[in-house]
Amino acid sequence: MARKFTGGKLVIASHNPGKVREIGDLLAPFGADVISASELDLDEPIEDGDTFIANAIIKAVAAAKTSGHIALADDSGLCVHALNGEPGILSARWAGPSKDFTVAMQKVEQALSEAGAEDRSAHFACALTLAWPDGHVENFEGQVYGTMAWPARGERGFGYDPTFVPDGFDVTFAEMEQVQKHAMSHRAKAFEKLVAACFKD
Repeated sequence: MARKFTGGKLVIASHNPGKVREIGDLLAPFGADVISASELDLDEPIEDGDTFIANAIIKAVAAAKTSGHIALADDSGLCVHALNGEPGILSARWAGPSKDFTVAMQKVEQALSEAGAEDRSAHFACALTLAWPDGHVENFEGQVYGTMAWPARGERGFGYDPTFVPDGFDVTFAEMEQVQKHAMSHRAKAFEKLVAACFKD
């Protein structure tokens, strides 16, 4: 049985204000007093794991041990099946130091083209880790499956959203109403499992 979060401070192991705000809104009903790693001036650990879960654990455990509070981290990315799951855990790095996802999306399309791939299937993956200062962790994963589109379409969303069409739809995540995207996304599915296991009685 999963260990429960019983209220109080919860460190979000991220320096991304948008992500911190989104997670804070999701967890506010459960008595979580959310604070970000950047507000606590925590260093960002080196993410050298070889899976999404491994990197989420690295971030959550580092934040929990340094802050003395329970910490939550996520690690997520795009896995293109014809590219052996790349960019995968390197999804952000494909965007370069300037985090330019236009470049990253072009790299994916170029790699598919060079591989002569007819299979354009892909999925987004999200791993969530809740860590306690004593080192205990709870892990959860979510995926959403779809197809890579080209050229990129849509102005909403972020990252690779303009090139990802979820199964059962003919619009990209970046063309979709964000409320609809958030209800079905990889992160939403992982959060559903997290909340059910650790935040509900």
